[in-house]
Amino acid sequence: MRARITDYRGGRHTQKPNQMVMEVDGVSTKEGAAELVGKQVVWASPAGKKIAGKVTGPHGNKGRVHALFEKGLPGQAIGTQAEIK
Repeated sequence: MRARITDYRGGRHTQKPNQMVMEVDGVSTKEGAAELVGKQVVWASPAGKKIAGKVTGPHGNKGRVHALFEKGLPGQAIGTQAEIK
């Protein structure tokens, strides 16, 4: 299942580079996003390096999810695709 990384997770004054908000293809409800909790996520850089993480919860009511990665993702990751297994 493919997902697009839309933004870092964060508040008004902070952002967490290892937590991302993702938009999943084919998921448009909070309930659908909740079913993905616990699944593995892999993002591959243009150089081929892979960074793994997992889905930790839904974000809002439109099917987006939070993902926690093992290390921070670069800003170039925003707008790119990740794979949910």
